Amino acid sequence: MKYQDILETMQSLIEEQPNEIAILSNASALIKQSFDHINWVGFYLYDGTNLTVGPFQGKVACSLIPLGKGVCGEAALLKKTMTIKDVHQHENHIACDAMSQSECVVPIYLNDRLYGVLDVDSPIINRFDDDIVLFFEHFVKLLIKQLTKATL
Repeated sequence: MKYQDILETMQSLIEEQPNEIAILSNASALIKQSFDHINWVGFYLYDGTNLTVGPFQGKVACSLIPLGKGVCGEAALLKKTMTIKDVHQHENHIACDAMSQSECVVPIYLNDRLYGVLDVDSPIINRFDDDIVLFFEHFVKLLIKQLTKATL
């Protein structure tokens, strides 16, 4: 599936969906089924203090991540996408799945307030090139549009 096709599929899945859990669940499933060499994809949601695991696809996850800790906590705190080519070389990495070798995290802000992060892990070093990172950022922008209208 090409990037534009995935975005169009996601749009069709969420355009009439008012529930954020359904949106995030289908979003994580779509990424997992659309890309090779992804061992974990999901969302950590900001609870006012920490990032708490939300809908995901993959092995059991770390349930709570403080802001600034791990790649997820860093991306949320710095308000920028972080792509780590080799997580074992990243000083602040939290190893939830020993199979993960590289990671991409895109922060999600709704109306300038932290909502959470999209976290994608791969068992391959340097899995995430500039094109896929840009895709993940566009994917999050699409989610933000619908999440601003959604409810729990």
